[in-house]
Amino acid sequence: MYVSHYFEWERHITGGQAQSVQNQRTVLDHHGVEYTTSPTLSADLLHLNNMGPRSVYYAKRARRRGIPVVAHTHQTAEDFRESFALSNVISRPMRPYLEYAYSLADHLVCPSEYTDRVIADYCDTPRTVISNGFDPEKLAGHDDRAVREEYIDRYDLEPPVVFMVGHVIERKGLSAFVETARAMPDVDFAWFGYLNPGGGRVDRVLRSRTTTKLVTSSPDNCTFTGYVEDIHGAFAAGDVFFFPTKNENEGMALLEAMACGKPPVVRDIPTFDWLTDGTDCLKADDEFTDPIRRVVEDPELRERLGRAAAAATEAYTLDAVGEDLVSLYRSLL
Repeated sequence: MYVSHYFEWERHITGGQAQSVQNQRTVLDHHGVEYTTSPTLSADLLHLNNMGPRSVYYAKRARRRGIPVVAHTHQTAEDFRESFALSNVISRPMRPYLEYAYSLADHLVCPSEYTDRVIADYCDTPRTVISNGFDPEKLAGHDDRAVREEYIDRYDLEPPVVFMVGHVIERKGLSAFVETARAMPDVDFAWFGYLNPGGGRVDRVLRSRTTTKLVTSSPDNCTFTGYVEDIHGAFAAGDVFFFPTKNENEGMALLEAMACGKPPVVRDIPTFDWLTDGTDCLKADDEFTDPIRRVVEDPELRERLGRAAAAATEAYTLDAVGEDLVSLYRSLL
């Protein structure tokens, strides 16, 4: 089996989508599947991870030649809103474009049951739900006391720390994060992740005014670290994972935080139906101060939720989900 595993605009896309692609390639390596990262019609199967114009072009040609086409549904118009400047405007034509692009595939991969339901309204292409999964090796060192002390000292944090990992954008719940921190001045909040999608001039173009205002006006107990190269340090420093995202296709950072035993407080949205409020997380609709206060002030609750959260992610490791992707390839061939 020889796979063309193509990620259009790979050099420019970061975050969960880039990590998902890397996870897929790790799975292919583990299963001995030969692949190229270039789009080519000499492969047995074409797997597309970003349906840009070049991917659409190759999908059409592959279909004409009888080469099976798999497309990952990383993007939806719903998920794109409130991301960057003009994202709400762009999301309107994005919906019909993605409906067309996804219809060109022989099979779609959806990262969650929620995304599967959303994509069902886009096209009737056959779909399979396969989690993005997470790589436990990436998290090695998260329980190292020296690493924890290093990151706590670096960002002048006082445990227990309420934290978030991901791009600093409004869709991820930026306003809720900042306002919850403002309502709890005695607790330190830290957001680990890109303050900008591209850096430099690209940053000035893509970062929305709302995001800039929220970050610059945030209270003293709310720290934005910017990009952190060794992400295990973020999971070492944090104690309560606060994920007030408004829309998510799966939430890889959530899986990673839970795997590290960090109790999550999440927004009650359909994506997180697989989590049980009070068992492996705490959920809230809009007001997060009370659940955050509960888990911050109760070490036993933190411990209990953290243990259950870690156990819940065992089904999402790359070893657990990897066979599903390779099996899908084989079925299409």
